[in-house]
Amino acid sequence: MRDSRIILAAAVVLAAFSSCSDNVRIDGTVSGAPESEIVVKRLAGSTLDVMDTLKTDSNGAYSYRMGVEEGQPEFVYLYSGDTRVASLLLRKGDKVNVTSDLQGNYDVEGSEESAKLRQIEMDYSAFMKDFEAASLEEDSKTASKLYVDYYRSRVKYVLENTGSLTVIPVLYQKINDNFPVFSQNTDAVIFKAVHDSLEKVYPDSRYVAALARETQARQNALSVEQKIMNAVESGYPDVELPSVDGKKVRLGEIGSKAILVHFWEASDPVQKMFNQDVLLPLYETFHSKGLEIYSISLDTDKGVWASAVKNQKLPWINVCDGLGAATQAVSLYNVSGDLPVGYLIVDGQLIPEVVSSENDARRIIASYLK
Repeated sequence: MRDSRIILAAAVVLAAFSSCSDNVRIDGTVSGAPESEIVVKRLAGSTLDVMDTLKTDSNGAYSYRMGVEEGQPEFVYLYSGDTRVASLLLRKGDKVNVTSDLQGNYDVEGSEESAKLRQIEMDYSAFMKDFEAASLEEDSKTASKLYVDYYRSRVKYVLENTGSLTVIPVLYQKINDNFPVFSQNTDAVIFKAVHDSLEKVYPDSRYVAALARETQARQNALSVEQKIMNAVESGYPDVELPSVDGKKVRLGEIGSKAILVHFWEASDPVQKMFNQDVLLPLYETFHSKGLEIYSISLDTDKGVWASAVKNQKLPWINVCDGLGAATQAVSLYNVSGDLPVGYLIVDGQLIPEVVSSENDARRIIASYLK
C-alpha cells in the first residue's frame, strides 16, 4: 500500500513537471520532406538561437513539445535546410498544427497569434516583390507610392493590435539594411504607444524589454530633432545625410555664404541633364563667390544615384539615404510636385523663392552672389 502511494505521488509530480516544461505542442507536416531534419529556432534579441533538431517520418510529419512561461510568448521558427517552413508566436497551452512545403508556404491552426504572424509575413513578401520590381525598372514614383501605402497599412496594423506581440516584427521590418519601414524619427510616437500597451499585457517579456530600449533611442533622436528645429538661431531646416562614400554630411556645417539645397532623381535622364546644362555652369561661375550645392537624391536605388554622381563627376556635395520621397528632408522642405527643385540658403537664412527652373536658378543665385 505504501509503495503504491509513493508511485502515485511520483506520477503526480512527474505530470506536474511535464505540464510546466512541455506545455506547447507543435504537430506538423512538410510535403516533399520525408525523413528530413527540421531545425527549431527561437528569436533571441536580433538573432535566432537553435533550440532543437527534429526528424520527420516517411510522410514528412513531426511533433515537438516545448515549455513557454505564462505571460512570455515565444517567437519560434522552423527550418528545413535554408527554407523557413513556419513562423510561430506561441503562448502557454497552444496546440498548433502546421502544414508546409519546401517553397516556404505554410498554414497554421491552433494559434491565433501565429495566424496573424503568417499574414504579416505574406503582406511583407507581397510588398517587397512589387517594390523591388519597381526599383529594378527605375520607376521611383511607383516605388515611393508602394512604400507610402505599405507604411500606412503597417501603422494601421500596429495601432489596431497594440496588445499583440505580432506588432514587434512589423516595427522592425526593413526594405534593406539602410531602409527600415519605420524610418522617421516621429515614428517614436508609435513605438511608445505600442510599448506602453504591450508592457501592461506582457510585463515580463524580453521582447517588450528590447522594444523599450528601441523606443527610448527613437525618443532621444526625436528630441534632438525637435531641438534643432526649434533653435532660434537656425534660419532653415537642418539635415544630415550620407554621401557617396557613406560619410554623413550635415547641411548646417557647410560654411558657404550661399547653399543651394537641390532635390533630384538620378533615375530621370532629364534631371541628369539639368546637372550638366544648368547646375555645373552655375557652380563654375559662382562657387568662387561663395556658392555650394547640397544635392539630395530621392532615389530608392542608391547604386543608380552613386553611378550617376561618379559618371557625371559632380563636384558639389551629393547625398542620398535611399528612402526616396520618404526621406525626412522632403517633409522638412515641403517638397512636392515635379523635380528638380531647389531652395537657396543665404547667410544662414532660407530664401522664400523656390528654384524650379533654369531661369530661376540663374536669376536668384546671381542676385545674391554678384
